[in-house]
Amino acid sequence: MTSLEVGKKLVELCKQGKNDQAIEALYANDIVAVEAAAMGNQPAEQRGKQAIMGKSKWWRENNEVHSATVEGPWPHGDRFIVRFRYDITSKPDGKRHQMDEAALYTVKDGKIVREEFFYTT
Repeated sequence: MTSLEVGKKLVELCKQGKNDQAIEALYANDIVAVEAAAMGNQPAEQRGKQAIMGKSKWWRENNEVHSATVEGPWPHGDRFIVRFRYDITSKPDGKRHQMDEAALYTVKDGKIVREEFFYTT
């Protein structure tokens, strides 16, 4: 798959709330994921598909999602960008807030090998 095809599939699955299915299907086993900051007990940089699945699980367990939108992808060679917007309540502190982030994905051999998230912390 091209980077654009991977991006379209990622956006399609995320719009359906199938983020874990997207990770399983589209991510390389040795993916590198970089957040703008550490989250809770999760480090800012993680490696490997299982670590990313763990990060996804942690996020779901610690946030109640009221709504989510996914836009894109915007391709550029072997990379593409996706925009995510969430209305969530943090379960640990009960505070509701909106998240607006962009993610830059790098594709190699039809799989996502790197994801980088950009947002205000």
